[in-house]
Amino acid sequence: MKRRNFIKNATLSSAGLAIGSSLVGCADTSSKEKNSTAATVNNASTAKLPMVIATWHVIDATAKAMEVLQAGGNALDAVEQGCRIEEANEKGQSVGKGGLPDRDGNVTLDACIMDKHGNCGSVVYLQNITHAVSVARKVMEDTPHVMLAGEGAKQFAVSKGFEPEDLLTEASKKAWEKWKIEAQYKPIINIENHDTIGMLAIDKNGDISGACTTSGLAYKLGGRVGDSPIIGSGLFVDNEIGACVATGLGEEVVKTVGSFLVVELMRQGKSPQEACEEAISRIVKKPNSQFKDFQVGYIAVNKKGETGSYSIHQWFSMTKFQDGVNEQIQSDYFNKA
Repeated sequence: MKRRNFIKNATLSSAGLAIGSSLVGCADTSSKEKNSTAATVNNASTAKLPMVIATWHVIDATAKAMEVLQAGGNALDAVEQGCRIEEANEKGQSVGKGGLPDRDGNVTLDACIMDKHGNCGSVVYLQNITHAVSVARKVMEDTPHVMLAGEGAKQFAVSKGFEPEDLLTEASKKAWEKWKIEAQYKPIINIENHDTIGMLAIDKNGDISGACTTSGLAYKLGGRVGDSPIIGSGLFVDNEIGACVATGLGEEVVKTVGSFLVVELMRQGKSPQEACEEAISRIVKKPNSQFKDFQVGYIAVNKKGETGSYSIHQWFSMTKFQDGVNEQIQSDYFNKA
């Protein structure tokens, strides 16, 4: 009997082990299936690269940037070439040639560029040179400096082969002369046209670069510089996290170091959209903020290729070129009153 009981118990134990092994095997298989499903979901949510985003409705500029990326160019090449399209667009009266002048009738340009390594270059109060963004890149790559200003920036540009030309077109001159009749300065909430082009790109390697270029606030005081050429305010790139670029009233962006703020918020875990909204909140919730009288907008992208855009007022938009689609996307906004 003892022997029979021993055999019976041994048989049951073996069966139990077999069942246990089977259950473990099922658990392993289930776990693998779950991991596989999660990987599929993650892959499905990963943005298709390369991609480009820019402030305002600038489909020609984003098309040029994407052309560069699809030809094997990197993100830095793409944002430079994309911005150059708008700098040469004489009908766009706030960027490059044809930009609206300061109150003395001088067209002055500001621009900056930043690459995946955190290298950056900038020019401020540049005159008679159309492609300020390319001069900024030369400052980054060919000098030990980050920023050149005024006549020094112009002389440097000429030494690098840039041809001086008159940037004040007849249309912009007429607009300036009309403004001089009353000569009243009021911040303009731009609705139809862009006042700056800021562009961010991620190339096929997943590397990020950005650029920003403008002729600045129309009819500003001579010598005024806004946020666009200031690294951390108008533009900031962190290749580990993401990038942001700003547009609108530069003084307000500078006061909150807006683009750096957006990237830092993304580093803390916020999505690009959440980070842009928080950065706008920092402006509108300041004591005695006059936000109803001016516009600020941000666009941002993170390392995953997720994007965000947000502004104080309606009508701000972002152009996005990804997976064969080049489209204008209207941004959400704060002031819905």
